[in-house]
Formats: sequence, structure tokens, C-alpha cells
Amino acid sequence: MAKQVISVTVNGEPYEVYIDSRTTLLQLLREHLGLTGTKEGCSEGECGACSVNLNGRLVDSCLIFAVEANGGQVQTIEGLAVNGELHPVQKAFIECGGVQCGFCTPGMIMASKTLLDSIPNPTEDQIRQALGGNLCRCTGYAKIIDAVQAAAGIMAAK
Repeated sequence: MAKQVISVTVNGEPYEVYIDSRTTLLQLLREHLGLTGTKEGCSEGECGACSVNLNGRLVDSCLIFAVEANGGQVQTIEGLAVNGELHPVQKAFIECGGVQCGFCTPGMIMASKTLLDSIPNPTEDQIRQALGGNLCRCTGYAKIIDAVQAAAGIMAAK
């Protein structure tokens, strides 16, 4: 097992971590950095529970080796709130009932934020497409779509 040091900035904080070359980004976040908000669902890139933003792009962290993030910027669910103030997407998920068991929620929120960063006022079809890689077994998606639309409104008003 080859080990190496990587440098990565996670939620604005720089880290240097000594890891096995086969460590996934998900394992780095959860096991090495203690950021357990990102969930491990399927470990196959099918459910989206582990979605994070890597260098401005939504990725399934279970499919990315941590060494691929070397020198990069990662944003996780823990990095969205600023000074204890929830991000508008987080607020909208709570207010619209887009949270049930909560397991898929971090990935859904990260996918929604990534969408709204690139398309501030998405159509319902664009929202559905953006969330297509994230599975939820509790909500039926209607409240999640409502939450993304509400977040778009909140963000546009700022």
C-alpha cells in the first residue's frame, strides 16, 4: 500500500494528510478529517448521498480518490453555513419539508447548491435533471423540488 501526503482545502481550511493512495475522498472527509455530514450510501456512485463540490464541480466522493483532490478545493455540507447562519438552500429544505430521514439530505443540498450556483433560476426540469444522481426513499421529491425553487427565490432576493 503506497502512502503519500496530500494537500487539500476543505470548507476553506487547508489540510495536509498522510493517506493510502486508495483512500477515497469520502473516506478522507469522514475518517481522516471527521466531517461526517457527507454520507456513505451505496459506495458505487448511484445514490448521491456522498455528493460534495470539488473544484466547483459536483462529484460523488465515494468514486474519487483523495489523491485526485490534491491541491484542490472541496466544499461539504459542513461548509455551507457561515457564522452559524444556514445557507439559503439548507433553510429552504427545512422550511419546505425536504428533509425526512436526513440521510440523502447532504447530497441533495450540495447538488441543489451547485445547480443554483450555475443556474440561479432553474426550471423544474433543470432541477429534476440536476438532482437525477441523488436518490431519496422518503420524500417523493416534490418537497425537495419545492425547496430548491424556494432557495432560488431567497438567493435572488439577496
